[in-house]
Amino acid sequence: MALLINSKCINCDMCDPECPNEAITMGDDIYEINPDKCTECVGHYDVPTCQSVCPINNCIITDPDNVESEEQLLDKFVRLQNLV
Repeated sequence: MALLINSKCINCDMCDPECPNEAITMGDDIYEINPDKCTECVGHYDVPTCQSVCPINNCIITDPDNVESEEQLLDKFVRLQNLV
């Protein structure tokens, strides 16, 4: 599942540099996560780093419109890293 930054975002800039896939960018009003690049840090870390560093509780949540299995996330990681 890709993650989603919701309207609780205060634009603190903590998440953007932590994303190993460069999936987080500044949107019109708040930071946004590109679901095509988000692997929830599968392949990189045990937990999503953006959630770990975010100072706002429940600001970065599972995106209900982009549900993926662990296997799909790992496949996306491999594709993004050009390992195939």
